[in-house]
Amino acid sequence: MGMIKKQSVGSLVLLLLIPVVVSLGGMLSNLINPEIAAGHPNYERNYHLLNLLKNGLFLSSGAVAAVLWLLACLLLIRSKNRSYAWLLMAVFGPFGFAVLAILNDRAPEETDKYARFVRSLNASMRGAYEVCSFLIIWVLAYQMMVLNRELIIRAQAFSTGMSTQQIIDLQSASSGMWAFAEGNEVLFLVALLYLLRPIVFDLVSHVAATRSSSKAR
Repeated sequence: MGMIKKQSVGSLVLLLLIPVVVSLGGMLSNLINPEIAAGHPNYERNYHLLNLLKNGLFLSSGAVAAVLWLLACLLLIRSKNRSYAWLLMAVFGPFGFAVLAILNDRAPEETDKYARFVRSLNASMRGAYEVCSFLIIWVLAYQMMVLNRELIIRAQAFSTGMSTQQIIDLQSASSGMWAFAEGNEVLFLVALLYLLRPIVFDLVSHVAATRSSSKAR
């Protein structure tokens, strides 16, 4: 079996940690209400400190997420034995991550089945494969976002006792914020799916090979 590289698994773990860190930072930030300083001595100073803590938690979660993103890109580059100069692609977000994901592996003695599969394709077949993968991944990421939106609406309706239409109306009232959040969700899912592509390929190949060898006995 062509083993899945540890760097690829590490990159996947770091990528999955990003939404956890951002959500935790937002949750902790929302728990802090600077107005609780009202009615206490030194109100202005306490309000300023609480507001600073609130904003600091939110910004810190974003900074940690950025570090996790850079480390995920770095591990992906290392898994392909490429120059660290490729880390500049991290600036372009999921688009840059997609470029890193399609780079050929320059460590022949350590390549997995997916890397060998890609190398077996000629230039035209490789181009067609990457274009089809790009379209499929973006469509799949969008559909996953839509599914997540529906699940969130149903969960909120169940927990609040409101109808799904009322929840939708509330979201529509702040459509800009929701559109921004969902756009970021799609971009994150695109990067995640690109990273999962070789991992899933290797796992499926391993299962298929195991079943074939079992039948041959």
